Amino acid sequence: MKPFTDEDVEIYIQSKVEPRHYLVSKTVEEVQKIIQQLTTEISYKATRFQAISNSGIHNENIKDQPALLAKWSAMLRGKRPFHPSIQVLAPSQFLITVPLRGLTGYKECQVRHWRYYTVHGAKLLSSVRDPEELHQWLEVEQFSKSLQQWHETDVNIEGDLVPAKVLVVFRELVEKSIISCNLSSKVTVLESFSSVVRVAVETSESQVEVELVPTVEIPTCWPEKARWPRCLKRWPSQEKVQCIKSLGFDLLARSNYHWQLCFSRAEHMLMEGLDEDGGCRMKCFRVMRQMKEDVWCAGNKPIITAYHLQTVLFWTCEKYPRTKDWRCFREAFLRLVQKLHKCVSQHFLKHYFVKNTNLLKYANTSDLDVVASKLAVFLENPVFCLD
Repeated sequence: MKPFTDEDVEIYIQSKVEPRHYLVSKTVEEVQKIIQQLTTEISYKATRFQAISNSGIHNENIKDQPALLAKWSAMLRGKRPFHPSIQVLAPSQFLITVPLRGLTGYKECQVRHWRYYTVHGAKLLSSVRDPEELHQWLEVEQFSKSLQQWHETDVNIEGDLVPAKVLVVFRELVEKSIISCNLSSKVTVLESFSSVVRVAVETSESQVEVELVPTVEIPTCWPEKARWPRCLKRWPSQEKVQCIKSLGFDLLARSNYHWQLCFSRAEHMLMEGLDEDGGCRMKCFRVMRQMKEDVWCAGNKPIITAYHLQTVLFWTCEKYPRTKDWRCFREAFLRLVQKLHKCVSQHFLKHYFVKNTNLLKYANTSDLDVVASKLAVFLENPVFCLD
């Protein structure tokens, strides 16, 4: 096997990785501006929703918690800028969380009980299935403070906040706000088989599909389901672990009954300062992402997204925590691709924080096998595509 050279890598970064970064950054900026305008209008129409600029440290739900704000400000000071509500899954596929207002003082529910209703409120003879590991029920009583609107039947059934009902309300607001903001030429609501809200956003370069997700941001605690870090792990450091866990988590409305746990702030903090020891982890990740988009899994809606690659990176960093493991780009990169190949071949990639969750559980296995075969070809003859 003739390995690629350092010169090959630098040429690939300059000709592919850096132009991609410029284009995606420009697209993020344009999409952010449009969705900010849209969600600002939505927040005027309905107090339960906030504009995306209120995500994270700017969330109105924590403005009366100066100690928390001061701690977050200190942690984020000097870090690279990022928008906490935007996840770039692929250059033309984004997920944007829309923070909800009026739900504060969250506590975990300790009592399990059965639900016998449909998302439309009709009675069922048998109970609704339990949530999967990365999901949970959400009762309005789990918050010490809640707006009266969260108790109303348009979003609430028997005390539960029901994602499907929240999404129905939200979709209607999106459709109305596109018209009232004169955004019809830039934003189109897409048809969906489920209750999720997807829009097509026109930018100067391309069309981007954006999933807009109503989100309860919970900055005050770490969920019991996320049993992390695992025992005797050397990466990340204990100091960083405490910092990460203090950022809390989010609950996303992406399904009918259950809210999905999300750790975007924690994941951003893990990516931050990844190579303070002089390693090449981030370089490996960016090159792997580019190869994925160019060769292994191209297309507008790829089965393997940047989020999957980030998870592979976290697991590999944990397994190889030493500085010397990340000094040689060639060795580190091939190790990372081998891990990706193993996960895709086995149709199994554990969530980094909630380990009983397989991120590839619902992926099309035939599509995964195609990606696995392309990865195998690369590993047999690792050359970079410069066409």
